[in-house]
Amino acid sequence: MILHPDIFTISSHKQFEKIALKVFRFQYENNSVYREFCEFLNTDVQKVKSLEQIPFLPIQFFKSHDIVSSTDAIQETFTSSGTTGMITSKHLITDVSLYEQSYRLAFSEFYGNIENYVVLALLPSYLERSGSSLIYMIKDLIELTNNEHSGFYLHNYDELIAKLIDLDNAGQNVILIGVTYALLDLVEKQKFRLKNTIIMETGGMKGKRKEMIREELHKILCDGFGVQSIHSEYGMTELLSQAYSLGNGIFECPAWMQILIRDTEDALTYVDYGKTGGVNVIDLANINSCSFIATQDLGKKYPNNSFEVLGRFDNSDIRGCNLMVI
Repeated sequence: MILHPDIFTISSHKQFEKIALKVFRFQYENNSVYREFCEFLNTDVQKVKSLEQIPFLPIQFFKSHDIVSSTDAIQETFTSSGTTGMITSKHLITDVSLYEQSYRLAFSEFYGNIENYVVLALLPSYLERSGSSLIYMIKDLIELTNNEHSGFYLHNYDELIAKLIDLDNAGQNVILIGVTYALLDLVEKQKFRLKNTIIMETGGMKGKRKEMIREELHKILCDGFGVQSIHSEYGMTELLSQAYSLGNGIFECPAWMQILIRDTEDALTYVDYGKTGGVNVIDLANINSCSFIATQDLGKKYPNNSFEVLGRFDNSDIRGCNLMVI
């Protein structure tokens, strides 16, 4: 698809919008589920001239439909986590190199050369199942560090504690990426005073602990690890790009990803900067499935295009997302 090279060279909002509109038309033509959704909304493709006029597919469709804009063979199938009996999302990937290019470039943009780090991953709930896009990404980043100390940890906390202390004391730059509940388990077992380590939480208690507000969670983690701020990664099974927060829960997107905040009462209108609403994601790396996704997250966007995530819609309250069941 001729748009592939353009996606990762975007340098302005005008260029982003131009490519996004091309991707919209491509996906309308080549993705039968998305086209049917657009037709349900009476979308006149010729009149779609701005990002706000593009229909955003409710993320639940990934649970019930194959969302594909390509006739190529499926190379990878990423699946979401879920409790027993829950229907999980399925993201069919026809070109996994797009995913690799997306997360490698984004990591480089926010953190620099991966070879400058040791990456330690504490992701037990993800490792214990198959089909995790996060595990795919972190496994590749671990290999790209080209460092024998990088690796995954499951429940071997004592080994991780010793490794973390040794590397930090040696002046090695470390990124510890962990699922939230496991990071809390770790600081309950050991209090740290880390000077050269970035702590990155991927969110989610996975049913292991009660949910906490971000400020409370980050304070506990900052105190426990002895760091000034907690970094976060915002990604999901249905996306091929991630946004990153370098602290305070404020996320920034790579150039090929943008956020719009929709009105919680009317999914087809948008709210002003600083107002709470539903998070719509434009992910141009997702060209072979759907680049325009209405998530179940609540958030706010700010004038510099940064955003924060405040929580999730109550399942009974996803007014605009239940527009269509096909």
